[in-house]
Amino acid sequence: MKNSEIAVRRDDAISRGVGMTTQVYAARAENSEIWDVEGRRYIDFAGGIAVLNTGHRHPKVIDAVKKQLDAFTHTCHQVVPYENYVALAERLNGIVPGDFRKKTIFATTGAEAVENAVKIARAATGRSAIIAFTGAFHGRTFMGMALTGKVVPYKVGFGQMMGDVFHVPFPIELHGIDVETSLDVLDKLFKADVDPKRVAAIIVEPVQGEGGFYEVPRALMKALRQICDDHGILLIADEVQTGFARTGKLFAMQHHDVAADLTCMAKSLAGGFPLSAVTGRAELMDAPGPGGLGGTYAGNPLAIAASLAVLDVIDEEGLCDRASQLGGRLKQRLESLRSDIAQIIDIRGPGFMVAVEFGIPGSVKPSAEFANAVRLRALNKGLILLTCGVYGNVVRFLAPITIQDAVFNEALDIIEASIRECATEAKA
Repeated sequence: MKNSEIAVRRDDAISRGVGMTTQVYAARAENSEIWDVEGRRYIDFAGGIAVLNTGHRHPKVIDAVKKQLDAFTHTCHQVVPYENYVALAERLNGIVPGDFRKKTIFATTGAEAVENAVKIARAATGRSAIIAFTGAFHGRTFMGMALTGKVVPYKVGFGQMMGDVFHVPFPIELHGIDVETSLDVLDKLFKADVDPKRVAAIIVEPVQGEGGFYEVPRALMKALRQICDDHGILLIADEVQTGFARTGKLFAMQHHDVAADLTCMAKSLAGGFPLSAVTGRAELMDAPGPGGLGGTYAGNPLAIAASLAVLDVIDEEGLCDRASQLGGRLKQRLESLRSDIAQIIDIRGPGFMVAVEFGIPGSVKPSAEFANAVRLRALNKGLILLTCGVYGNVVRFLAPITIQDAVFNEALDIIEASIRECATEAKA
């Protein structure tokens, strides 16, 4: 079987709306490595888009799922509940940032977590408006698209978005937007477009994911918390991509001195199994009536079992510290290229949520072409990378935090070689 043969079948059978980064069809995977159907090995620096912080098929996760598989696979918690759903909720209530009593609900995807957080916020406040940021990504449902601050490819062609959603510029000093500018626009928004007393929530990613791995400045997060408190607005942290040790903390909000009222989680929560959650202040979580929240597959027992094992692995293997160490080594290697590679305009990211931004030499104008060239060159050398950013000019690194040192070193060499070769060709 060949990748090209499957690709032909895929084009004939699957909607073109499902985009693909590579034409590598997986046959098996282990920790930080994937082998395709032709037997070629790849180092995985995509991690299923931040889903595999604990790696492919971590033995503890697989063992937990197998045990659950032998017991039962589905009853629907709303029909016949099960204990491990309760146990995981108890655990998240204890570890999600915030010194207050919490409750949790489970869903299946990150978009569902965001949707439910909005529902909870509206039910708890009696308000409808939601404020998000430019460059944000919150999902592909209609509410998720409305909140997302990027048109192509997420909104284009899908008609009118959900109403009562407003966007504020995300502060990126590299591109001329500082915290004061963002807060000034928010103030003008309150004066020109929406009464703050009608705003249910402000939603923010502590580090923007699809937007380019830009971290929320501490001054902005502190200001948002104060604005929310002043106007009775809820603060929602979208930790779908940032959660579970990726940033060197269990949650990225732990880098800040304030806590969100509601926290959305998914991706690495369950080590590759579909599971998402919303954890928040108990009184807010209880605002919707019975039956207002949930879903047939929400909190699937196999995914719940996987998640409990993931949390054990993060703790037992010290993955928060490991993320900081790996991220430091990666940034050090990238920084060593700065003097030689004129296209590098920024290197950033907390923990192992690292990105490099490329631009046209001599400016900060984005170069999506160079970023994509690096991605393709790395893929040809056996390393899977992802791009991101509003202009597609950022390469992000989302390798498993469990990656073996030898494999990590091999990947660093490929990254450096790919960047250098693309820069040399750009000069020619």
